[in-house]
Amino acid sequence: MIDRRLWGQLDDRLVILTAALMVIGIANLFSATITMPGEGISFYLRQLLWFGIGVLLGLLVFVIDYRYYEEFAYPFYLVVLVTVLCVLIYGLIVGGGQRWIKAGFFYFQPSELMKIALILALARYFARHERKEGYRLRDLFIPAIITMVPTLLIVKQPDLGTAMVMVFIFFSIVLFVRIRFRSFLILCTAIFLATPIFWFTLKGYQRTRILSLFHPSMDPLGTGYHIIQSKIAIGSGGIWGKGFLQGTQCKLHFLPEHHTDFIFAVLGEEWGFIGCGVVLALYAALILWGLTRGVMTRDRYGSVIALGVTAMIFWHVVINVGMVLGMMPVVGLPLPLLSYGGSSVVVTLIGIGLLLNVRARRHVF
Repeated sequence: MIDRRLWGQLDDRLVILTAALMVIGIANLFSATITMPGEGISFYLRQLLWFGIGVLLGLLVFVIDYRYYEEFAYPFYLVVLVTVLCVLIYGLIVGGGQRWIKAGFFYFQPSELMKIALILALARYFARHERKEGYRLRDLFIPAIITMVPTLLIVKQPDLGTAMVMVFIFFSIVLFVRIRFRSFLILCTAIFLATPIFWFTLKGYQRTRILSLFHPSMDPLGTGYHIIQSKIAIGSGGIWGKGFLQGTQCKLHFLPEHHTDFIFAVLGEEWGFIGCGVVLALYAALILWGLTRGVMTRDRYGSVIALGVTAMIFWHVVINVGMVLGMMPVVGLPLPLLSYGGSSVVVTLIGIGLLLNVRARRHVF
């Protein structure tokens, strides 16, 4: 039986922020897909369906005390890890990437759910292995393995964007739980020295995308095309934008992936600097809310969960917006609650459910 008092602990601010982003997202998606031949409206309707499923799962995650998740964090992690492995064997190849599994009428991307599984697993580890004086490198061996195994599998798909978020979630949590300064310097040095090795593990098109970040004009009809068209869309929006349904870059199909990875460019063209500023302010408020919950929550497990989910959303926003503005390489990462994509929407709303859960029980031990 669900305690009715729990609903009184539902944080209105986070609900309003999430709802606002969802409304803006669905309106922006409608504009981005209305002229797509054949199935423009279906994108809009399917996104509404995913929003509904995500809200229901988010509420389910909210009503179950998050402390129960601690016992099942590792088994859940292993189950999701197996599905990520199955993608490499049985997964569907779409757009050159083998990232999806078909479940009935739906296509699901296990790497998205892997982020939630990683957060819960890391939260359990750091909750049960607390180091008041700070963590040494040897203390981080197990959480590093927990992070790197699925990350390497996801790189293999290949899905560099999600793999980057996984690594950034790990480092965000490590900084939050406090690593010794000497260990931090050693870790940073090791990462710097490993960068050339990482470069040579990238596929050819991934290296080209990174190089095109600095010189998009060297291949304006190939790897640099996305960045050039995205900048044109945002720049043409000016301060106030061209108006709802008035964007030409997406309507005339100059801007690729305008309903998924480059949805922010559609927003910039139609709503201008002001519209982009409003959306970024909503994200900033949501992220600040999550960081505050992470710091204020007395229970360490809940605290790390809040920080992990917040880090997941933060890095998605930073990488996607940076990619659209030409400040980061094109890695194919959705913008939370704005980009079209069922797996991304559902996992983001599950993360919001976890944040609400931790906040509602923040004073309970």
